[in-house]
Amino acid sequence: MLGRLARWLRFAGFDTVFLPDVPDSLVAQRSREEGRWLLTRDRHLAARAGPRVVLLRSGSVVEQVAELRARLPLAVDRTLFLTRCSVCNARLVEVPRAEAGERVPPYVAAHAARFLSCPGCGRMYWPGSHPGRIARTLETLFLS
Repeated sequence: MLGRLARWLRFAGFDTVFLPDVPDSLVAQRSREEGRWLLTRDRHLAARAGPRVVLLRSGSVVEQVAELRARLPLAVDRTLFLTRCSVCNARLVEVPRAEAGERVPPYVAAHAARFLSCPGCGRMYWPGSHPGRIARTLETLFLS
């Protein structure tokens, strides 16, 4: 329900857990145990999740972020943009070119200036056209 929002929150550097295939009762329990805010569009889950819940009304990521910014004091730090894996939420780590060369396409290995790897799922990241567009979108969503 909020998978796209979770991805953008991770891009922005927020520690964001997304549990799409976990029963609501376990999602609520984990949220309480970890002291997390539970974000949902499900009124029934929101009603029984506990005190740290935000019921989002919008289906649009842009509007969802606006709702969050209006309801929670989100501390956005530009230096944290693109520091988490958008898939599994782990913090990205820098990888030497020699190691990255075996895990990325040859052209990328030869031309990219920097490589990041996710220790959680193994996904590789490097600067290209996507990070620039993502950073501009993050600035629009979180800093304007």
